[in-house]
Amino acid sequence: MNDRAALELLVSQGPLTRTRIGELTGLSKPTASQLLGRLESAGLVRTTGNVTGRPGPSAQLYEVNPAAAYVAALSVDPGGVTAVVADITGRVVGERRAAAEGAVDDSGTEDTVDGVADNAVDAAGQGGGSPTARVVMAAVDGALEKAGLDRGALHRVVIGTPGALDPRTGELRYAPHLPGWHSRALLAELGDALGAPVVVENDVNLAALAEQYEGSAQDHDDFVLVWVDEGVGAAIVLGGTLLRGATGGAGEIGYMPLPGAPLARGGPDAAAAPDAGGGFQSLVGQPAVLGIARDLGLDPADSGAALADQRVVDEVARRLATGLAAVVAVVDPELVVLSGLVAQAGGERLRVRVEEELTGLALPRPQLRISDIEGDPILTGALRTALVQARDVVFDTA
Repeated sequence: MNDRAALELLVSQGPLTRTRIGELTGLSKPTASQLLGRLESAGLVRTTGNVTGRPGPSAQLYEVNPAAAYVAALSVDPGGVTAVVADITGRVVGERRAAAEGAVDDSGTEDTVDGVADNAVDAAGQGGGSPTARVVMAAVDGALEKAGLDRGALHRVVIGTPGALDPRTGELRYAPHLPGWHSRALLAELGDALGAPVVVENDVNLAALAEQYEGSAQDHDDFVLVWVDEGVGAAIVLGGTLLRGATGGAGEIGYMPLPGAPLARGGPDAAAAPDAGGGFQSLVGQPAVLGIARDLGLDPADSGAALADQRVVDEVARRLATGLAAVVAVVDPELVVLSGLVAQAGGERLRVRVEEELTGLALPRPQLRISDIEGDPILTGALRTALVQARDVVFDTA
């Protein structure tokens, strides 16, 4: 317990002296010295210079050894896979994007499985396997190569993907637009290839964890993150814990029936459309925002340009408020965080209008905030999850 407390302090506060560790943990100087000696022998901490400029002898500074373990975090979308590799302190040391086979990816940073990335995978002896596994391996291997590492360095891998794994069957549900990700054998295939435990988590759930850790929801244990992007979903956090549901589908509000939207029906034809043909997503997702703008005689290049027009903001806010009112009536959260490209493009103007529209629709009325996570919140949440899981193992000196 003392070892773990000291390691967590070094992660959260950076390099500390033996005296400061003793003060923060309540340990005596001899005990703190023994603890640091033990952790240094185990390769978990290292010295990193001395404190200077103070009276008396200089004191050594200790920090967590970054090379104690490495983790990978991945974000999946129909265009491909983005991977980052970080050391145990959370510092990102490599990043790579690999485009899905046959996909057009305009990020400008990708490798393609038929090109550079595929060659890298073949060189590593993993040219076989499913196309999905090859894309994942290309992204991970590329990030590892940039970090100067190989797969043996990985301790944990967390993948954020639309949809959710059904805990009863291990099958990815609610993501018909991700062909190749529905095989029950995929998780085992990736784990065998990477040589590390692999976890697949819903992307919106990971975005909520990012908000809980370092974003707009840090001060709340009961909140809902609503993701408004190409797709629409939600993550529900109650008592500080994610609500997952029996099939992993808690928060799939894109399918929610609402006035003005066709019903999102299942069946064999549902896979043809990412939104299953209707529901809340068909009202407020990026295609809907562009449709609103065109109905008003505009011709925007993207949803950001569409939301520059106040009339579009007003209509999107009205639709969003209607869906949020249904969520609030059931969950009664303290806070609703709006995230995703539509929410970010609408910004504070959209938030204010949604808040105004909610007046009279929802009782009680939660606080409403726009996500303030810098970068990709899905990758941030996946990285946070991977680090927590890895530290539980690496920092256990029992």
